[in-house]
Amino acid sequence: MITCIAIDDEPKALEVIERYCQKSSLVDLKAIFREPLKAIEYLNREKVDLIFLDINMPDIDGMQLVQTLASKPLIIFTTAYSSYAVESYNLNAIDYLLKPITFERFLAAINKATNLLAAKKSTPVGDDDAATVFIKSGSQTYQVRVVDILYLEKDGNYITVYLRNKQILIRENMGDIFDLVPAAGFVRVHKSYIVAVRHISMIEVHQLIINGEKIPIGSTYREALRIRLGMK
Repeated sequence: MITCIAIDDEPKALEVIERYCQKSSLVDLKAIFREPLKAIEYLNREKVDLIFLDINMPDIDGMQLVQTLASKPLIIFTTAYSSYAVESYNLNAIDYLLKPITFERFLAAINKATNLLAAKKSTPVGDDDAATVFIKSGSQTYQVRVVDILYLEKDGNYITVYLRNKQILIRENMGDIFDLVPAAGFVRVHKSYIVAVRHISMIEVHQLIINGEKIPIGSTYREALRIRLGMK
């Protein structure tokens, strides 16, 4: 069962999450918080698998809260504003629920979290290089080692997955890529690029280098990338 907390300054929004969690056998809601600073104190003491997190809150917003956490659980943003979607995925949130949240949409997000946690547990500790994903391209499906994925590039309705020794063309939405590759090892740096953190060899203001290739860094992603990599 997934352990989680919910953070939102609106009591009615918390009531919805609490009711949905009670209806689902997949989640165990440990606590709810209207004050984000108290939630941070809790997270410094306790470990949970998942946070339902509002964005617009007093004192510190949801985006800033994520960046303060040393150990980051899975994040599902809950908000009334669709304008934050791009930034939320840049912070590797696994889903983005628009209010009013339906139970069906809630369950879809929980299923995504369940699958991600199961995949993480199935990878032997200290053996990340052995982790694989299945990538479907047309009528063919490839089993690919995660460590061999360099970056992904979107072009129209297609995304090219660049590996060490080949490329795979897939039809996929950029927002759903973290269902395919683990969010912990990849970061979005541009509206058209997601890169493997482990393969970045150099970073400049407007671009980075992976395997000798120059990848642009979008202005809206630059600050989150800096924070993700611990750059001062």
